[in-house]
Amino acid sequence: MDTVILKGKDVSSRIKENLAIQISNLKLKGIIPCLAAIIVGKNPASKLYVNSKAKTFKNMNCDSEIFTLDSDIDEKDLLFLIEKINNDTKFHGILVQLPLPKHLNEEKILEKINPEKDVDGFHPKNKGYLMQGNPSFIPCTPYGCLKILEYYNIDTNGKNIVVIGRSNIVGKPIASLLSQNTKYGNGTVTLCHSRTKNLSDFTKKADIIVAAVGIPHLINKDMIKDGVHIIDVGINRIDDKSKDKGYRVVGDVDFDNVLEKVSSITPVPGGVGVMTVTMLLSNTVKAAFNQIK
Repeated sequence: MDTVILKGKDVSSRIKENLAIQISNLKLKGIIPCLAAIIVGKNPASKLYVNSKAKTFKNMNCDSEIFTLDSDIDEKDLLFLIEKINNDTKFHGILVQLPLPKHLNEEKILEKINPEKDVDGFHPKNKGYLMQGNPSFIPCTPYGCLKILEYYNIDTNGKNIVVIGRSNIVGKPIASLLSQNTKYGNGTVTLCHSRTKNLSDFTKKADIIVAAVGIPHLINKDMIKDGVHIIDVGINRIDDKSKDKGYRVVGDVDFDNVLEKVSSITPVPGGVGVMTVTMLLSNTVKAAFNQIK
């Protein structure tokens, strides 16, 4: 079988070409899309991730500012900062890097973000719009998955789609989006998760699988049918002494094991992860346009 590797970089490049035109149009109006990124604590992975976002914004002639806060910050001080950024017209988008320290109420903090600047799509108001089928801001990773399906012309209409993972960030929103009456929806979606019994009973019937559960190499060739399309959202570290860092990054799907059996699959890394930052940029540009209206 001629398996198609769904490369996020190719999709991202196409989207950035269109965004560059929009960013130039905003610049003519004296507006530069700007993101405020808030990090609580000194988690190296979070810092690296936010810095990569800042680099992307800079390369696309957009601005970003990183607010790095102590891990023991009082909740009211964080809420005060968010309110300050809400009222600052310089910033068009706000993201709070998750997860947060346990003493902070994540729901309360995300709800504090102005929905018009909620470029991560996590505010309850924006979640509600998405569930109604009229999304304002689609969470970046699910949005990236849709764009990959669109770019590679993978038809979802009437297909059996299995989403593995029920997080508010990926699993739930992508399941909703793929079942809605849209061009890249109309699928018959089954939402599975880490507690699903006999998972292969569901995956063997799937035309499309979206794996987003965070379990390395959970899906193998014995769990899928020939010709399935796979979107692997998982990013997992496993020990590998042959690597300088002592580990390598793999997905929720055993890529090499399933490769000859699938019609298409996203690699890890190089697939969905590339798209997440691109869609954050896209949402921020959209927010800038919305706010000048």
